This record gives sequence, structure tokens and C-alpha cells, in this order.
Amino acid sequence: MFIEPQISKRKGSHSGWIEVICGSMFSGKTEELIRRLNRARLAQMKIEIFKPALDTRYHESDVVSHDENAIRSTPVQFANDILLLAGNCDVVGIDEGQFFDDELPHVCNQLAGQGKRVIVAGLDMDFEGQPFGPMPALMAIAEFVTKVHAICMQCGALASYSYRLVNEKSQVMLGEKNEYEARCRACFEKGDDA
Repeated sequence: MFIEPQISKRKGSHSGWIEVICGSMFSGKTEELIRRLNRARLAQMKIEIFKPALDTRYHESDVVSHDENAIRSTPVQFANDILLLAGNCDVVGIDEGQFFDDELPHVCNQLAGQGKRVIVAGLDMDFEGQPFGPMPALMAIAEFVTKVHAICMQCGALASYSYRLVNEKSQVMLGEKNEYEARCRACFEKGDDA
């Protein structure tokens, strides 16, 4: 269970940090991001939330989980845009981290260096089971990493892979339950024979 650290309000304290929430599709990453951001808001912290502009699956601007929980966010084209828009907040939330450019770890480091709590949610692996975008670098520099799991749609075991159900080879393909399903390692490796 993740125990949320608190930003120190001591004079001269600028100790921020990075939290990463990762896992397969349908594992509850965005749900956990929204939960942490809502708790920060309840603690009267100023929050800003960002998502990649290309992700319009559920809403143009809001971050929305598969369970339809939502929180207002700002869509951005590039990771560096977050630096310009994060302003005077205490907590920065970033959804779908895998879709950002390779500047995202640098941006998160800068924000943490400014004393901000940075929470990034994203897929750690793509549909081929390979590290996805800037997520591995973020996991390496984060103070806290939470890996969440889904349930394998083939056998019911814990799932950490996103299996693509359609024949599309590009790494980035936005989709839902018609295009992807969560699978355990064994069922993922079996492919269409599972």
C-alpha cells in the first residue's frame, strides 16, 4: 500500500519528489492518479494536471479513467509545455506519460527540484512487452514507483501486459477494450492461441 508523503512547508525547504504509477492497460493507473490528486486537493494543496493532447478517447481535456472517474486537466503537445503551465502549484499530475516525448524525465526532475510533488501515470510496456517511451527513465529517477496490475482476461491471474487484439503494428495506437486486453505473462506469450 502506498503511503503518501507530504511536502514540507518549512521555510527554505524545496524538497519535491517524483511518483510513478505504472502497469498494463485496465490496471487502474489513472484511477490511482485521480485518487492521489483528489487527496492532495483535500489537503488544500494547489494542483495542476496534464495529459498528452493526442489522447482524446474519453474527453478533449479531462483525464478520465476506464471507470469514468474524471478530473480537469490541461492537454499539452510537448513535455516542456508543462514547465510553462505548472505555475505556482504544489502537486503536478501527468497522465499517459508513455505518450510524451523523451524530455518528460527532465521536466519532472525540474518540477521536483522546484519543490513540487510530481505524480506520473502511464504504461510501462507497449503491446509487444517492450519498455514504453519515457516511462523506464521516469521509473529510474522516481522516489516512489507503484506498479498496479489488472486481471488477465484469459485465465484470471494477475496481469501486467497489454495484449493488442487488432492487427496494427504502430507503437502508439489509442484504444479500449475492443483493441486491447490485459494478460498475464503466460497468456501474453501464447498470443492468439491463449
